[in-house]
Amino acid sequence: MPEKLIIGVTDCSKYPNYARWMLAHGDNIELLQLSYKTNNIEDVKKCHGIVLTGGEDVHPRFYNKPELYKYCYEDDISEARDEFEWKLLEYTEANAVPVLGICRGLQIGNVFFGGTLIPDIPRWGKFNHAKLVDDSDRYHSIHVDPASWLFGLIGEQTGIINSNHHQSADLIGEGLIVSALSPDGVIEALDRKEPAGKSFLCLIQWHPERMENQLSNFVQPLRNAFVKACEEK
Repeated sequence: MPEKLIIGVTDCSKYPNYARWMLAHGDNIELLQLSYKTNNIEDVKKCHGIVLTGGEDVHPRFYNKPELYKYCYEDDISEARDEFEWKLLEYTEANAVPVLGICRGLQIGNVFFGGTLIPDIPRWGKFNHAKLVDDSDRYHSIHVDPASWLFGLIGEQTGIINSNHHQSADLIGEGLIVSALSPDGVIEALDRKEPAGKSFLCLIQWHPERMENQLSNFVQPLRNAFVKACEEK
């Protein structure tokens, strides 16, 4: 195990939330901010693990559906960020680096593996999963597949998670499988279909870094498992 774990965390407007959450795990963690703004892509080589954070919509051209652009939040798209994080995923897959993808992290991850996105959940006939009118997170129940890899980490088939997103996974990427759903069928987590012998990859739609209950099984076990995988890298 390395003396100091270097965790790369992708840049976003809420970066301090992710930084606090990761550093709360223990003193052996050092963070490295990976940013498309500075294009410090080479710094990924220093990292024992990567956290893909939330933020902008993924541009539909990355999943070959540019016609869906009109359903995106046009002021909230960064193709430069998409391209930067695509390169990160190329590196993590090629070098077996653990990845924890949160919210947008799930979405760019699914697209990277060949999947597509629902560009605006309410327009596709589902309940709104975005923040409430007072700017706070929405909370709803979740169902975890008891046969999934994720269930092995969480140990619960149902629970309550927070929610603040208007896009979600649609067609699932190659080698991935759905491990959790909201009651209305929105995909809340993706696992590797065959995780044995492959690097840690946990893609979740909720925000554990700002859940009200930090002792929830939908928070602590995920960070613990991710850090453990980084230690073993």
